[in-house]
Amino acid sequence: MNNVSLVTISKPIKTELAEFSTVFNASMKSKVGLVDLVTKYILKQKGKKIRPLLVLLSSQIAGTINERTYRGAVLVELLHTATLVHDDVVDNADKRRGFPSINAIWKNKIAVLMGDYLLSRGLMIAVDGKDFDFLKIMTDTVKRMSEGELLQIKKTRKLDINEETYFKIIADKTASLFETCCEIGARSSSDQAAYHVAMRKYGEYLGIAFQIKDDILDYEGSTKLFGKPIGGDIKEKKITLPLIYALAHSAKDESAKIKKLIKESGKTDSVTSVINFVQNKNGIQYAEKIAKEYADKAKKCLEVFPENSSKESLLALLDFVIERKQ
Repeated sequence: MNNVSLVTISKPIKTELAEFSTVFNASMKSKVGLVDLVTKYILKQKGKKIRPLLVLLSSQIAGTINERTYRGAVLVELLHTATLVHDDVVDNADKRRGFPSINAIWKNKIAVLMGDYLLSRGLMIAVDGKDFDFLKIMTDTVKRMSEGELLQIKKTRKLDINEETYFKIIADKTASLFETCCEIGARSSSDQAAYHVAMRKYGEYLGIAFQIKDDILDYEGSTKLFGKPIGGDIKEKKITLPLIYALAHSAKDESAKIKKLIKESGKTDSVTSVINFVQNKNGIQYAEKIAKEYADKAKKCLEVFPENSSKESLLALLDFVIERKQ
């Protein structure tokens, strides 16, 4: 399916997404003026809402969207927003989706505390709704996301990431939250364990395909999703699948030379040389093949569900992820 868009994908849950936005906005309200000011600023930055979209579609494919589904979607989005706020502090980033980041406006201390506030709001909503199964899934996800990030930092310092480590990092850092969205969605509307497992695996494979594609876009195109510049990963010395493949298929002296360039990748010509090296060694084609394999595995997970519009959307989402240009 070509030229598929998120607007088309979200058609079966258009009304429910609007309802989610209302519930989400209300969930961030606080009696503390400064907290309210910062949350209003966060809400101005409209993201693509892929995670709530996943919760709602996963609920609809397994049953009927209900109050518990909305609580699950809010919990996931609050956690995701909290991690973005904290990430900007860790990365010393001054922009987020084209807006000045919270730490750029209010400094690190307020940004860290705001991230903590959002996370605790999500946990409170789950506790109040007695969604203890959601809490168990979510706390494991937070642990995995932190471990994935720390493993990447450790490996980046030595530039010694192999394929096995790369997949461990992206499964924990990115795919774990996609898994959580899909499992929470299915659990909110169905008691069938087979549906919970199928949606969890779908989320895992989708998340891995999504991250591989994101890593490919660092080597081609004009800008990545949310305006990240090309070559950003190289500048941050992140070793991703296209580069891992290229290094593994090079002579020792050539790969040593490339690693040296990555170490001094503040220079634009160094970044260009690394991009050219990866393209010449077919690193991008290899990564695209692997991303497609994961998308196909995700499609197979949906075979247990009856045909309906949300199933069509979840299939189309995989095409969107693989074919996106940013």
